[in-house]
Amino acid sequence: QAQLVESGGGLVQAGDSLTLTCVAPRRTTMWYTMAWFRQAPGKEREFVAAISRSGPRTYNTDSVKGRFTISKDDAKSTVYLQMNSLQPEDTAVYYCAAAQPGNPAKQTSSYDNWGQGTQVTVSS
Repeated sequence: QAQLVESGGGLVQAGDSLTLTCVAPRRTTMWYTMAWFRQAPGKEREFVAAISRSGPRTYNTDSVKGRFTISKDDAKSTVYLQMNSLQPEDTAVYYCAAAQPGNPAKQTSSYDNWGQGTQVTVSS
């Protein structure tokens, strides 16, 4: 039921970097698993990265491993996705999501709170 607001998307060239920001209601990142998903035109929503409320433990998909990094600032209830070496295949709407801890972090069905998304477009 949290209101999540993403920002930071834009149009960049291959090889460039972007940092996405997800601002959540107070204390959200302290109580929920937070994640980034993306959805390209004509494709299903895809898991990108997640971070647990404590530890924290991070998860990511193989396609972005070594290029994307998820992090958070609990004091600001904010989640970030640092994206380096962007490629045209990364073009998608990127969504921030929150799930109750204990649910599988990489599964779309685990998340019941979603932002509206921010567009990332990578040109060649």
